[in-house]
Amino acid sequence: MEIFKTPIQIRWSDLDPNAHLRHSVYYDWGALCRVEYFDSLQLTTTVMHQLQVGPVVFREECVFKKEIRFGDKITIDLQLLKARRDISRWSIRHTIYKGEDIEAAIITVDGAWIDLTKRKLAPAPQLIRDVFNQMPHKGDFTWDE
Repeated sequence: MEIFKTPIQIRWSDLDPNAHLRHSVYYDWGALCRVEYFDSLQLTTTVMHQLQVGPVVFREECVFKKEIRFGDKITIDLQLLKARRDISRWSIRHTIYKGEDIEAAIITVDGAWIDLTKRKLAPAPQLIRDVFNQMPHKGDFTWDE
């Protein structure tokens, strides 16, 4: 499976008083990458609302490796790290690159799906399972039981 990557543009408002990227922006970029990936496979927010499900994040962790400054060329990728076979629970890893191949940060996100009507965790509908089954897998990917 080909790795999904998207370019990122750094905005002036993304910077902190030290003139490098604010810590919360990394998490925003992870969310943006996931939404763009889902949209690329027609799993839009409109479709999720029609299915009456939405993603819920339990944990989000970022390991900062290299400073990012205004003007740096940035890309972020998305890979499935682990999941239950029914995709009811999942972990996604994003790697943020500075230039072509310098790892600037790694974000790990653990999540699930919520039934928007019942407001309870729910199994993933088939369409979502299909999208996740197309998601690139991290080399150490595992299925959880």
